Amino acid sequence: MFLIILGILIIAVAHYVLKNNAATFRYTSLGYITGIVMVFIGISISSIVQIGAGQIGVKILFGKVQDDVLYSGLHFVNPVVEVKILEAKTQNYTMSAVHDEGDQQGDDAIRVLTKDGLEVIIDLTVLYRILPDVAPRLLRETGADYKDKIIRPIARTKIRDNAVYYDAVELYSTKRDTFQMRIFNTLEEDFNKRGLILEQMLVRNIDLPASVKKTIESKINAEQDAQKMQFVLQKEKQEAERKRVEAQGIADYQRIVSLELNDKMLQYETIKANKEIAISPNTKVIIMGGKNTPVIIDGK
Repeated sequence: MFLIILGILIIAVAHYVLKNNAATFRYTSLGYITGIVMVFIGISISSIVQIGAGQIGVKILFGKVQDDVLYSGLHFVNPVVEVKILEAKTQNYTMSAVHDEGDQQGDDAIRVLTKDGLEVIIDLTVLYRILPDVAPRLLRETGADYKDKIIRPIARTKIRDNAVYYDAVELYSTKRDTFQMRIFNTLEEDFNKRGLILEQMLVRNIDLPASVKKTIESKINAEQDAQKMQFVLQKEKQEAERKRVEAQGIADYQRIVSLELNDKMLQYETIKANKEIAISPNTKVIIMGGKNTPVIIDGK
């Protein structure tokens, strides 16, 4: 467009200034040719629009948004039409407490109040993309800065609206997935109304107050101590059972022996004892008599 306007100005100067001045009259033809060439180049450039991969183009004619959409590739358009390029691929919007990590500078985390009245800090990432067929309406109703007008305020509002249904500890542990799915469902509906497709909503981090963290740590330590004590009690029960079985075995043995004890049994046990004494390197055995118990003499 700039070259077209510049070419028209050169033609006007050549017609009204150079042509009417005797000193510059000979440059009139050169001015006409230069102006016409620049107008032609400007029209050619303005008539060809290239849309990149993952992008779409929306035509704007004198401030009015046209309904047709240009997809990736080369297109010939009216040279006076402005083509607004929009991203059609998946985009993300991050709100984080870490500096320079999110789309906004500084601490941009979402601070919410939970069911039990505690303040929780949440880091969030929204994955979304533009619905191409609805892009003209999005541009007409919202503008190109739809991130700041739709993504950011709606996401932050829905987070706060849904956090009040959960306790802080639930958000941090057992109900985190449920909380995330609840937000996704409410966001998806609002996004669709405005020509956006919500692909995924990620709760990246939930930061609890220091007092709650301390309580959780104490609870975990108590549970670990209880599990340890349960293990010790189980071990003691097993040891007591082992001793009971051992005592029962000894008692049964003594009962059986007392019932069957006689001279032959005593003689058999004596022979076993003498055998063990005889093979010991610390004693010498002298057997005196036939039936009497042998006399053991220490030879050391």
